Amino acid sequence: MATLLFTVTTSNTSTSSGESSTENSWCQSNWVLNREGCCIRTAEGKGRGVYASRIIPPQTVIEVSPVLLFTRTEYNDYGRHTILDHYVYKWRDGRMALALGLGSIFNHSSHPNVSYTIDPAHQCIRYTSTRTINPEEEMCIFYGQNLWFDPVGTTENLEPQVYLDQSDQSEFLDILAIDIEVVEVEPWDTSGDPHDILEGEALPFIWKKLQIDEEEESMEDIRTMQAWAVDISNSKYIATMLKWLKQSGLESDTLSHLKRIRKRDSISTLLLSVSSSVPLLPTNIDIGDPYQISVPCNPALTQTSLILKNTLWPTVYAPRRKWEPEKWSIAKVQWARDAINHILRNTAETASSDELPVVAYVPKPFEDEALLSRSFTAKDTRISTGHPLRHAAMNIIRNVADWRAQTTPADLLSDPLKPATSPSNGSLGISDTSSNGVNYLLTGLTLFITHEPCIMCSMALLHSRVKEVFYIVPMPQTGGCGGSACLPALKGVNHRYSIAHWRQKEGNAPAHIDEQIDA
Repeated sequence: MATLLFTVTTSNTSTSSGESSTENSWCQSNWVLNREGCCIRTAEGKGRGVYASRIIPPQTVIEVSPVLLFTRTEYNDYGRHTILDHYVYKWRDGRMALALGLGSIFNHSSHPNVSYTIDPAHQCIRYTSTRTINPEEEMCIFYGQNLWFDPVGTTENLEPQVYLDQSDQSEFLDILAIDIEVVEVEPWDTSGDPHDILEGEALPFIWKKLQIDEEEESMEDIRTMQAWAVDISNSKYIATMLKWLKQSGLESDTLSHLKRIRKRDSISTLLLSVSSSVPLLPTNIDIGDPYQISVPCNPALTQTSLILKNTLWPTVYAPRRKWEPEKWSIAKVQWARDAINHILRNTAETASSDELPVVAYVPKPFEDEALLSRSFTAKDTRISTGHPLRHAAMNIIRNVADWRAQTTPADLLSDPLKPATSPSNGSLGISDTSSNGVNYLLTGLTLFITHEPCIMCSMALLHSRVKEVFYIVPMPQTGGCGGSACLPALKGVNHRYSIAHWRQKEGNAPAHIDEQIDA
């Protein structure tokens, strides 16, 4: 195996404005291996490594290395017993690949400045800078978490030595090595009747049990709201007022966790509503005037909170039930598996776009396609747009919102959750005002995403009223679905969605990104 080397002679070349004579002399003393200015140097304790001879901007392809592929048998019988075992990459179908060129010279760093993507079609590996790389700075990739050696030093996050155009927004994405292949989830055991129920280990995913914060156990913890009430001194009017209340339209689910009547001594008090204006009461019944009182916002989940809340108003006791996941049939598991394969295929396509390999997908519902008449796919576009909020989950919520906003009367029949827009002539449809806030964007729908959504995206999904979220790669430091926090389990949120972690089998994982990145 031979490597073509060439040198750059600078003795007859004037120094550019962004370089010093010291940098030029450094370049002269090292072999420059390609047009991007990559050099090989030997570092103490690390051996040979790849270094920059000049400033390299972010998202620059610095090396494309062809590979030699070994079958599983060849590698197990011979390759793994040699020094090659320290340099090969895992390929699809169980093969191992040896990168030629500079591919086998890049050292490891837990904070790499170079990412790599695997290109199975052309049997090569592409290496790309993830941020500005300075002259004399080593270029490193990420080998993974299970290292067979003790790492020496780290790649320094040096400040650029030249002024970069302010339109370059990509430096905040310090992406770790990206290892992308077009992979599909191995079939789970789905033999049998499609209506048979799969449970526990038979499922290809693990439900995350939401650990709800502790209930209010002191008066200071109890959350209250203002409600209208009226005293009824003569008990014979209670039945009449209850009947009137049902017909008045004042009843709502907001007060469903509270008992309607409170009795103290000879006075009965009727709970009316939480309306902002004073309720208009019947004039032919001898009762008092309505007034506002503080009542609990939630039912009592423990005996202690029940006693405390009853001092404000008689409250329903609803002890927390043991969490039980929804039953999944073989047919529904296959529907979910198809969705996971869809995001894996789309993740592979990001290899040529330099975007973060995060993909979100909302398919048509398994049981009720009337909730959504088409599917949606969205990718992370923070790099191409230079916008830090263009996460895949945020993009898919935005895409659904844009689609629902473009409605014709025919759409209402096929997609009842899609809010209508009044035509200009006012003769058809429902006005924007009347539908505003009535229909949430993802009610009853399932989101599949390659990486655990960050806290921002998890909160956006909560507000969208999504039914459940499935992810493949956990993000323990930034995730909002059980990683660094679990948004649906927080006390006081007005919606909770189910969370499932899709089981990864070897070779079926999507690309990895830096654990510090918000996916």
